[in-house]
Amino acid sequence: MKATARAHPIQGLVKYHGMRDHDARYPYHDSISVCTAPASTTTTVAFDDRLDADEYVIGGEDVTGRGAERVESVLDEVRERAGIETRARLVSENDFPTNIGLGSSASGFAAAAVAACEAAGLDLSHPEMSTIARRGSASAARAVTGGYSDLGGGLSDAECRSHRLDAAERLEEDVRIVIAEVPAYKETQAAHDEAEESHMFDARRVHVEDQLAEMRDAVRNGDTERVFETAEHDSLSLAATTMTGPEGWVYWQPETLEVFETVRDLRADGVPAWFSTDTGATVYVNTDAEHAAAVEDAIAATGVDTRVWEVGGPARILDDGAALF
Repeated sequence: MKATARAHPIQGLVKYHGMRDHDARYPYHDSISVCTAPASTTTTVAFDDRLDADEYVIGGEDVTGRGAERVESVLDEVRERAGIETRARLVSENDFPTNIGLGSSASGFAAAAVAACEAAGLDLSHPEMSTIARRGSASAARAVTGGYSDLGGGLSDAECRSHRLDAAERLEEDVRIVIAEVPAYKETQAAHDEAEESHMFDARRVHVEDQLAEMRDAVRNGDTERVFETAEHDSLSLAATTMTGPEGWVYWQPETLEVFETVRDLRADGVPAWFSTDTGATVYVNTDAEHAAAVEDAIAATGVDTRVWEVGGPARILDDGAALF
């Protein structure tokens, strides 16, 4: 009863903020993201009768506390659906930096859910598995389905699950994402916990419905400019809400703002480029294959480390030879 899965992290395009239910992780509204490759998390899960307790190792470190509780919520859901009580060992590794705003919790819990379902003998669709991954991180639901994915904001697994959007081919093949890596540690959960206390929260909930409609139409029609212009505006809206909560979370660093200005300068020169951030200081700069090198050069000139990613697919099971133990 062992399986290994790999999932890609996500870039939020229209992001959720705040939770109706923190245990089931039901967001207040729908959200849309795009998976980013080749960055990935690889996770092996084994259900083993010889174990007296679950064991979780991520990045070579034992996981305890709240992190362990979130992993357990995913595995417990798998055990309940499979009708087993067997303890599990989970080992997970990322091939990209974590906790700097690159969606590592999304790929982590997506890979964990898919591997655990396979190890437990469950035969579930990607949308069905997305409801299990969501219990660890709502963004993980979209990492399960991959590509451009849409997570419903309902109050049940039937409604709050992810499905892949029917994206135009150019958005799947031609998009390049230049990562401007600003390694400032961030804590996403803290922002979600106090989201409702921002005086801008209700205004964002109203505004985001227009953003969602715009994004779905732009993805369907392959309108790169509208997709990433909308994502840029949504990033600013999200930041405004987090900055106006009780703790006044400010995740951006001086390097973040310098990248923003560099992107705007590129656009003024006719280069198609748009910035986006999730909860963190690191910046996604969205462009196309033709201009990716020029965009990367301009961002690198600000002094930050860069890497270039593409659109990633859904979480998937790997051969036995890829197992981490």
